[in-house]
Amino acid sequence: MKLQPGREAVVRVAVATLWTSPEAVRPVDRPALTVGANILTWVSGLDTDQQVGDCVLSQLLLGERVLVSELRPDGWARVVAVEQPAAKLDPRGYPGWLPTEQLAPVDPSTDPGTDAPLVVDSTVTGLHAAPNGPVVLPGVVVGTRLVPAGPARDDWRPVHVPGHAAPLWLPDDHLVATSAEAPAAAQALAVAQRLLDVAYIWGGLSAHGIDCSGLVHLAWRRFGVLLPRDADDQAVATTPLALGAERPGDLYFFARPGRKIHHIGIVTAPPGNGGERRMLHACYRRRRVIEEPLPADRTATLVGAHRV
Repeated sequence: MKLQPGREAVVRVAVATLWTSPEAVRPVDRPALTVGANILTWVSGLDTDQQVGDCVLSQLLLGERVLVSELRPDGWARVVAVEQPAAKLDPRGYPGWLPTEQLAPVDPSTDPGTDAPLVVDSTVTGLHAAPNGPVVLPGVVVGTRLVPAGPARDDWRPVHVPGHAAPLWLPDDHLVATSAEAPAAAQALAVAQRLLDVAYIWGGLSAHGIDCSGLVHLAWRRFGVLLPRDADDQAVATTPLALGAERPGDLYFFARPGRKIHHIGIVTAPPGNGGERRMLHACYRRRRVIEEPLPADRTATLVGAHRV
């Protein structure tokens, strides 16, 4: 099977980065472009300015589906990330560019669509060639959906992996079954809290590097809730609350006067008697995920609290 324009494909690397265009890629981005896609090495090589370069749009996790719209002879594919809603950009999903070697054709014999029965709950794990065997695919992150290839054996679980003919293995306790029940807000907050101190990367969507809306998207994605990718779209997709009614796990949105929403955080405590508020967020200024009381300049741009 080959990749074809107009057909769906799946991500075959632990984390694939979605780019604005092939020409926007910088020399420092090379570790993120190969079939190995070493995102941790890529992030560690970025300086603070490169962390917020606008060449990155988003990231996709292993097994995530895309619609291929164009294949270039130089090894790039224009795609739509159909599992990342972005209504203002494309009603089908988030558009951008991926290296073609980071994609695999959909295998009908092992493809569950968007309903994979297992999800990675470990913050970061690796897929092995055999139980206790060598790591074949490192850097797999929380929220990745996988399809079992058989029952667990000696506390290891075999799973089907795009681009690999034979099943790969990971510790069974790194996986949980997906659930049709909506998560409690506290559950999503607990996932986000595990990403404290992760580096801020514009467009990031993994435990290796993440941005503000990516943190929210990933925390709820772990439970099968598919929120839009960008903060302003997340505001449209969630339910507004009266300020003062927010509780841990709700969302704060921020915008400057006359401008669209530019930032989002997750509420970590009920508002105090004096109006004090706290949130967990991927902070552009501090270049990492932090939990903090809202400083005065954040409070001045707070435009609402919402509930998923």
